[in-house]
Amino acid sequence: MSENKAKILLLEDDSSLGLLLSEELELDGYRVTRAGTVEEACRLLSADTPDLVVSDLRLPDGDGLELLKAAQMNGHSLPFIVITAFGTVDQAVDALKAGADDFLTKPLSTDHLRLKIHRLLTQADLTRQLEQFLSQSGTDETLGLIGEHESMVRLRSEIRQIARSEAAVLICGESGTGKELVARAIHGSSERSSGPFVAVNCAGIPGELMESEFFGHEAGAFTGARQARKGLFSEAHGGTLLLDEIGEMPLALQAKLLRVLQEGMVKPVGSDHEEPVDVRILAATHMDLPKAVQDGSFREDLYYRLETLSLRIPALRERGDDVDLLAMHFIREAARRHKRGFLKISEVTSRVLMDYPFPGNVRELASAIERAVTFCEGDTVQPDHLPERIRKRQGGAVNLQSARPDDNISEWPTLEHLQQDYVREVMHAVNGNKRRAAQILGINRRTLYRWLASSEPVSDGSGGPGSEYPDAGTPQGVH
Repeated sequence: MSENKAKILLLEDDSSLGLLLSEELELDGYRVTRAGTVEEACRLLSADTPDLVVSDLRLPDGDGLELLKAAQMNGHSLPFIVITAFGTVDQAVDALKAGADDFLTKPLSTDHLRLKIHRLLTQADLTRQLEQFLSQSGTDETLGLIGEHESMVRLRSEIRQIARSEAAVLICGESGTGKELVARAIHGSSERSSGPFVAVNCAGIPGELMESEFFGHEAGAFTGARQARKGLFSEAHGGTLLLDEIGEMPLALQAKLLRVLQEGMVKPVGSDHEEPVDVRILAATHMDLPKAVQDGSFREDLYYRLETLSLRIPALRERGDDVDLLAMHFIREAARRHKRGFLKISEVTSRVLMDYPFPGNVRELASAIERAVTFCEGDTVQPDHLPERIRKRQGGAVNLQSARPDDNISEWPTLEHLQQDYVREVMHAVNGNKRRAAQILGINRRTLYRWLASSEPVSDGSGGPGSEYPDAGTPQGVH
C-alpha cells in the first residue's frame, strides 16, 4: 500500500474542524471519509475498511472508543488515533489500554497529526511486510533475508545469480551485517543445497592447527594425533564451505587454499597422497582486503581468485526503514522465546532506533531488542527498555568532544550554539526540507521555524537572509 493512497476515516462532530482536517490530509494525498457520529462511522467502517482512523473522543451519540471496539469486534486491527479537547491522563491511559495507538489533545497541530499518521501508516505497512516475509521465510522470494530496502533487493538478486555458478565467492561487510546468512542463502539457492554446509571462523583456530583442521591428518602425523581425522574440506564434500574472516588466515595456508581452488585436491597432514574434494568455497571478511594485499598480509593471487564474484552486504545504517522491519521481527522472536504475548513498539522507541547508527549492525539491533523484551513489563517496548547507549544516541551526529577545542572550560560552546549547529547540520542533510527536518529533530515545524529565526541566517550566495533553506510551507495549527 502506498501511504499517499491510504484511506483515512475521520470521526469529528465539529463540522468546521472536520472539514479543515480532511482538506489538510487530502493535500498530503490521503483519501479521507468523514463522519459526525459513532453510528455513521460504524456504518462506513463496515462498508469499506480504512487504513487508519482519527476519532474525536466525545461525540453526540457516544465516544470514539466505541468505534475502536466495533473495529476490533469485526477483526480489524487498524491504526487508531484519539483526539479530544478534554484530555486527561486517565482518558489517555484508558484509550491506550483499549487499543488506541495515540492520544492527542486540542489545540491540535496539523503538523503533529500528519507526523503521527505517517508514522503509524509506515509501521502498519512494515508489519504487513513482516507478515509476508515470515510466510515466505526460506522461500525463493526472500532467501531468508529480511529487508525491503533497495540495497537488500539488489543483494537478493545478486545471490540468485551467483548461486548458479560454481566459482568461489567473496562476501564483504561490516561485523554483524549477516555474512553467514548470505552464505547460507547462496548455498540454499544452489544445486548444492542438498549437500552439507560447513562454516568455520578462521580467526577462531590457532595457526598451528589450521592446516590439520582444514585438510585433516593421518594417525601419528604429530604429537597427539592418535588416529586419522577428516578435515573440513572433506566434511563439506559435495556441498559448500564458508571460510569466515578469511583475512585472518596465515599466508602459508593461503597458498595451499589457492591450490585447492585451482586443483580441487587436498593433502592431509602426514600423508603422501592428495585426495579429490568437490567443495564450493565462500569466503567472508570485514577487513579491507585490497589494503591487506598492499601490506603483504594477504596474497594478491588469492584475492583476485576470490574477488571475481563478490558481494557487499550493506550496513544497517544504510538500510532506512529496514531497522523498523527487523526490530519487529526480533521482538516477535524474543517474545516467543520468553513466552510473552503480542508486543508492539512505541513510536518514540522506533524513532530512537532509527536515529541510532548501529555500529554493530543487525547483531547489535537483535541484542538490543532481546534486552528490551526482557525488561518490558507491559505490551509496548519503550525507549527505557533499550540499552543506555542507544537511548542517549551516543552514535549521533553531534560530536561533543570535537566541539571542545581544548580543556579551557570557559571556551566550551553553549547549549544554544550546539543546538544551532545541529539544526543547521540536519537542514543541510535534508536539503532544506523543513518538514523532514522537523521529523528528524522530533519537533513540529512551528518550533523549527522559531529555532531557525533565532539563529543567524545562512546565505546561499544570493544575498537573501536564510535563503539556504527553501520554504516548505507555513506551519498551521488548529484550535
